[in-house]
Amino acid sequence: MGDVTEKKGADLAGKYLTFKLVDEEYGLEILKVREIIGMMAITSLPRTPPFVRGVINLRGKVIPVIDLRTKFGLTAAADTAETCIIVVDVTAVVGVVQIGILVDAVSEVLDIAGGDIEEAPTFGTNVGTAFILGMAKAKGGVKILLNIEKVLSSAELESVAAVA
Repeated sequence: MGDVTEKKGADLAGKYLTFKLVDEEYGLEILKVREIIGMMAITSLPRTPPFVRGVINLRGKVIPVIDLRTKFGLTAAADTAETCIIVVDVTAVVGVVQIGILVDAVSEVLDIAGGDIEEAPTFGTNVGTAFILGMAKAKGGVKILLNIEKVLSSAELESVAAVA
């Protein structure tokens, strides 16, 4: 089993954009990141899931924005000067879709070696961790590496993609 973990970790090695939510550090594969923008006006939409903050107009393109705090069941917080939107490319049934994810603050880009990445812990059948690529040991702490393709279920992704 150790070989599988090492191989998986080696496959996950690379550059990750790290960001904060509450007091935790998360990471996204840099290749999925389109751009990082400061907080801007978000138009809320009726009858969308609670984690959908709304849409933004980014250079003439309508992009849905999801609030990761809400999606992960974390305590809501007011936007600050550090709050920003990370625009990511996500593969959906309809093709590649751009989605904005609202985060507390962007930290840095880290080059994480495969040997520093471990599989996500399992907590039993009631807690789904499919959206976690792995746990990276970096800079004296642990970063939770997200599989942005799986943060939203396929049904959620379709409904968010339909907004755009």
